[in-house]
Amino acid sequence: MKIAITATGNTLDSTVDPRFGRAAWFLIVDTDTKQLIETINNTAGKEAAHGAGISAAAQVADKGVEALLTGRVGPKALPVLEKAGVKAVNDVSGSILDAINQYTGTARVSPQEASQRQTQPPTQNGGRSQGRGCGCGNGQGRGQGKGQGRGQCRR
Repeated sequence: MKIAITATGNTLDSTVDPRFGRAAWFLIVDTDTKQLIETINNTAGKEAAHGAGISAAAQVADKGVEALLTGRVGPKALPVLEKAGVKAVNDVSGSILDAINQYTGTARVSPQEASQRQTQPPTQNGGRSQGRGCGCGNGQGRGQGKGQGRGQCRR
């Protein structure tokens, strides 16, 4: 699969640039071989006063990539990528090779991490928890309310 990654440098040893429109470089990579296909110096995006994200999105989409790995794609650039069929993956950080491995599911997991993942119980309610607190804190608020409530804590 052919993907684009925002990078701070023009090699696979670089780190992921957290910016999209103003990223220093775009690296086009083949995820199957983990080979660098093309590097794009984003000088136009770095120097643009306005519209850096939109022009960067068009530039990346023209390369025929299926996905973009970056720190964050802005709200104006995202529709351009979506229209071109490019999947934007936000919150990516670390080295370029680590980002590729995580995206393709070939990231190495330490034995310690693997055992932690196996011992954690599955979440219920879609990850939402039912709170058990009663709201009877010892706050030192100095509100000006005139409430006369005399509720009791049921702890």
